[in-house]
Parts: sequence; C-alpha cells; structure tokens
Amino acid sequence: MTELEVTGLSCRRGGRPVVRNIAFTLARGELLALTGRNGSGKTTLLRALALLVTADAGVIRWRGADVRYDRDGWHRQIAWLGHLDGLKGDLTVAENLATACRLREAPATRVADAVAAFDLIPLANRAVRTLSAGQRRRAALARVVAAGAPLWLLDEPLNALDAPSQAALRTTLGKHLAAGGLAIAATHAPLDIPNVRILELGP
Repeated sequence: MTELEVTGLSCRRGGRPVVRNIAFTLARGELLALTGRNGSGKTTLLRALALLVTADAGVIRWRGADVRYDRDGWHRQIAWLGHLDGLKGDLTVAENLATACRLREAPATRVADAVAAFDLIPLANRAVRTLSAGQRRRAALARVVAAGAPLWLLDEPLNALDAPSQAALRTTLGKHLAAGGLAIAATHAPLDIPNVRILELGP
C-alpha cells in the first residue's frame, strides 16, 4: 500500500531549475536512493520533501493527504538528517537524543536503543562539541532513530562514517524498513540494502 506519493515536483535553486517533474511512490518497507552528480538536485529534492524549501510545482501526498495543508502533522511523520548534524553542541549525546524524543512525544526508551545502535554508550555523557566529525554523525543518526518517525529523509548519511559505523547504519536502516518504515536517502555510495530503488537525478 502506497504511503507517500509525489507527483510533478519541480524546484529551483538560486533561480535555476534543478529538479524537474519528479514523480514516485513509496510503500512501507521501501527505500529510495537518490543518486546523481553534484548539483543534480538531490539535496534540493530532499529539502522540498521536508517542506524546507517551496517547490515551484507538484504535490506531496502522505496517506492520501496533501502535506501542505498540515505542515506540523507532516513534520511529525519525518526524521531529517541534513549535511549539518542538527545537534546542540553544549548538550551531551544522551541529552540531545532525549530532547528528540520529547519533541516527537516518542518513548524515552528509544534513547537507549539509538545509543546502542551506533555504539555511542561510551560517548553518551560527553558534550557533542567535544566529539569528532564521525562521532557527531553517529549521534545525528541516533537522533533520527530516537525520533521514532516512519519516514527518514537522509542526505548523504554515510558521510564521515568509518567502516564499522557504515555497517551500523545499514543494519539500523534495514531494521527500520523491516518494521514497516520508509526512507529516502541521497547518496554517492551504495547503501547495500536489499531491494533498494534508485532515482537518478540529472539533466
């Protein structure tokens, strides 16, 4: 059953068209990988799906309803990972994740699951500003898990991750999909998830 339906989505960046007439559907358990060269519109498309930029044309429907008419409700359905990690530097990893749970009204027990998923137990009580780039990226991915949203929008989720952390991401993403979640990820590297669908952007 289709959960997400996108039709005729077109966007500009800096006044220049970069996403043209995009259409796709996504059902529970499905992952859509956005590929293409730098500048092809992957990030712009993700931001448009999250309603962080305004599309020139097109409709995004979640469970049959146009998301523009309930922006708050739509944002509760998505977990966003951008190029920036979206973490408060002066808070600890655990505090950042607990805040994500509170904002989403998700069970606090999700913090422990998210910390364990990305091997953050030794770092849980450290301020995010003291972490390396890879450690911050793991914490940002854990924030996505802790939010408990059905749809994950991930912009280059493998960035700054070492091999074990990339494996942890693939395992966690696989569990999310197996539980009926959905995901859209912009990526230059293979995600190595079974049955991933590819949408290549470009001229």
